[in-house]
Amino acid sequence: MKSAVETLNPTRVRLTVEVPFEELKDSLDAAYKKINQQVTVKGFRKGKIPARVIDQRFGRGAVLEEAVNDALPKFYTEAINEAELNPLGQPEVDITELKDGETLNFTAEVDIRPTIEIPDYSGIEVTVDAVEVSDEDVEKSVEQLRERFASTSPVERAAEDGDVVTIDLQAKVDGEVLEDGVAEGVSYTIGSGELLEGIDEAVKGLEAGGEATFTSELKGGSAEGKEAEVTVKVTQVAARELPALDDDFAQLASEFDTLDELKADSRKRLENMKQYDQATQAQERVLDELLKLAEVPIPEKLLADEIQTRKHNLEHHQLGQMGIDLAKYLEIQGKTEEEFTAETEEQAVKGIKTQFILDELVNKEKLNVNQEELTEHLMRRAQSSGMSPDQFAQAVVEGGQVPMLVGEVARGKALAVVVEAAKVTDTNGEVVDLEDDAEDEAAEAVAAEAEAEEKTEA
Repeated sequence: MKSAVETLNPTRVRLTVEVPFEELKDSLDAAYKKINQQVTVKGFRKGKIPARVIDQRFGRGAVLEEAVNDALPKFYTEAINEAELNPLGQPEVDITELKDGETLNFTAEVDIRPTIEIPDYSGIEVTVDAVEVSDEDVEKSVEQLRERFASTSPVERAAEDGDVVTIDLQAKVDGEVLEDGVAEGVSYTIGSGELLEGIDEAVKGLEAGGEATFTSELKGGSAEGKEAEVTVKVTQVAARELPALDDDFAQLASEFDTLDELKADSRKRLENMKQYDQATQAQERVLDELLKLAEVPIPEKLLADEIQTRKHNLEHHQLGQMGIDLAKYLEIQGKTEEEFTAETEEQAVKGIKTQFILDELVNKEKLNVNQEELTEHLMRRAQSSGMSPDQFAQAVVEGGQVPMLVGEVARGKALAVVVEAAKVTDTNGEVVDLEDDAEDEAAEAVAAEAEAEEKTEA
């Protein structure tokens, strides 16, 4: 076999392959054997029909077609390996010449990973938010915990902000009560904003047995988006009672004996969260600077496929779970379809560039992923997906996505190398020394979020 490579552009090549006919022998034998098992000829046992009879009865062309279809993938792969190319997606194959007993010639056009020159990233400088936890932050955190331990008790007075009311609802559109527009015994905290717009104003000032009517746009159901006349009846008003902020509360709500210990723990947890946010911010900003420095050609078909994949996932998975379509989503976001498409393309370009650059860095720095790193990453991904580690691991293996997870970890390590070389300062002018664990975890998250969907390479 002979092959030659023609570069059509930085991300696409055309292979020209010439195959001597004798190299088709194995595929021809396999074609005759396959046809033998599929057809019946009087006077011959199944599977024992001579090749000349198959040629006479069914045509030599049918045998050649079967043999070529069997052989092409093998010869294409040999040509790709010989040229040391990294193909993306499936090739467009064209048989240019097929002479029985002489030769098989074909061409194959395919997108390839571009050759990328990794820029000098040692001069990257970024600024991130300082890690600062105020007394007000701590008080807010403790107050949220206090809210979780609030109790309620019925009161005989008009409803006020913060009260929990039990209500019955009835919604009418064009004077008709909706089949799914009636609800009884609904518990609602005034001021939470969890139900219909206008309900807070309607129920405030009402005592048990009181009733009010207001107009609001329905957020779901058969008449979603329509203006409805809603009648609300209060059947009970209950006041929320918060526990006193003292040592007894600390013992009730935590493993600590005193309120001071609880507050100290809250401060530490807030600092850890802000440190992780700071590390993530550093990764994102360093990555943005790295992308500005590197020239990365983008394969047109890969980009088109990535844009389509992102749109499909949004429409059929994310929005589907929310019960809205793309038009409604754009309306909520205040975007035109053109703006949405441009934004999606920008995200896709960034994702592909990120994957190409970080993969090249993985190779350049000879970064490997060990079992412990993969397991830690799997545990984090399982937690964020709401699945148990065992369930997530099983889904990954069954879906053939282990290489994808390995790639995410490797790219995260590559990004961490760049961050380590960069100068990171906070808004107070202090040099930031990112903790290794937070840095690695954040780098994996940022790399996985920014990069393109994993593509199956030929």
